[in-house]
Amino acid sequence: MYERLLVRYGDLNLKGKNRHHFIDAVDRLIREKLAELVVRLDFRHDRMYVILGDTPYEEVIRRLNRVSGLYSYSPISKCAVDLDEIARLAVLMIDRKTEKKPTTFKVETKRADKTYPLTSQEISPLLADRILPAAPYLIVDVHHPELVLSVEIRPDGAYLFTEQIRGMGGYPVGIGGKALLMLSGGIDSPVAGWLTMKQGVEIECLHFESTPLTAIESVQKVIDIVEILAAYAPYSRIRLHLVPFEPLHAEIIRRIPESYLITIMRRMMYRIAAGVVETTGCLAIVNGESIGQVASQTLESMACISRVTDRLVLRPLATYDKVDIMAIARRIGTFDISIRPFEDCCTVYLPKNPVIRPDATIAESLEAAFEYEPMVAAAIAGVKTLVLTPGDHFDITARGLVVKECL
Repeated sequence: MYERLLVRYGDLNLKGKNRHHFIDAVDRLIREKLAELVVRLDFRHDRMYVILGDTPYEEVIRRLNRVSGLYSYSPISKCAVDLDEIARLAVLMIDRKTEKKPTTFKVETKRADKTYPLTSQEISPLLADRILPAAPYLIVDVHHPELVLSVEIRPDGAYLFTEQIRGMGGYPVGIGGKALLMLSGGIDSPVAGWLTMKQGVEIECLHFESTPLTAIESVQKVIDIVEILAAYAPYSRIRLHLVPFEPLHAEIIRRIPESYLITIMRRMMYRIAAGVVETTGCLAIVNGESIGQVASQTLESMACISRVTDRLVLRPLATYDKVDIMAIARRIGTFDISIRPFEDCCTVYLPKNPVIRPDATIAESLEAAFEYEPMVAAAIAGVKTLVLTPGDHFDITARGLVVKECL
C-alpha cells in the first residue's frame, strides 16, 4: 500500500545559514544506513523521501532510527490528483488503520502545487464529504481528532498519510565534534553515550579493565555494548580503548582508606581519561553520572573528583531519574547486557560507608602518600584499542582471562 516514506528533519530547519551543513551531514548518514536496501532516495529542500519499491517500510524505519537528526517519518500512499481517487485511497488507508472502529478524525490538506485550482481549505471538506459515506464509523472532530488524514497535493500526484512516527531527533552525529565516553558496562554510561551521539557528538569509548582482578566477562559486556552503540555511529564503528587499570587499582585498594576508595579511584580515572583525550582528538570527557544516584555522584563528590582535570566534562544524565535511564537502555538494547552479573573495577570492591562529601584536601594528602603519576602514565601508555562494528562480533572471552594476553 505504501509507495514511499516521508522523512522530516525537524530542528535542523532552525539552523539558519548553517542549515545546509546539518542537512548534508544527516543526508550522508541516511545514505550510509540504507546502503544495503534496494530503495531510491529523493532529497528535497526541507525533507526527503525514500521510494520503497518492494522494501518494507518497517525495515527502512528500523535503520533510520539509528540516524540522529531525524524528527519523524510518515508512510505515504500516492495516487492521481483526483478527489474521488484520493477519497477511495483514503478510505482503504483509514479502514486498515482503525479496523473500522469508531474513530474521530479530520482532513488536513497542503496544496504544494499552487497551480491546482482549489485551495487547501476548499479541498479538505470536499474530501471529507466523499470519505464519510464510505466510512460511517468516522466522526468528524476538527479540534482533537484521534486520526488525522494528511493530504499533500503535489505536481506529480497526491500524497496521503495518517501517522507520524517519531525518529531519534537531535543532530547528525559528528557535526558537534568528538568526545571520550568513560564506559563502565553498567546501565548508565551506555545511555550517556547514546544521548551524546543523539546531540551530534561522535564518541570513542574508554573502559578501565582490571583483569584478572575482575572477570574477562566484564570486558565482554563492554565490547557487546559498544557493538550496539556503533550502529548509531558514522560508518557504524566505534573505537574502544581498554585501560590496564589493575596495577593502579590494586595499589589504591592497598593504600587508601575504605571510605575514600571510590573518590581516589575516580580521580585516577579522570587523570587517565584526560591523558587519552590528548591522543584521540576528543574535545570533552563524557560519563554516566547522575546527581545523587550513588555516593560518588553528589555535587560535592563530583566537584572533588573532576577537579583533577581542566578538560570539559559532559554529564548527559545529570538530571535523569534511574527509571528514565533504564527505559532508554531498554529501548536502545543495552539494558540486558548491562545487567549481566560480572563486576567491573567500580563495583568489585565497593566500600560499605563511602564518603559522600569528600574533602579535596584530604584526597590530595592521601594521593601524596604514594607515587601514582608513573602508574597513571603507564596505564595511558598501555591502552589497547579495538574498532568495533555491529556486524562483526568480537569475542574476547575465547582468547583468555586477562586482556593483555588477549590482544
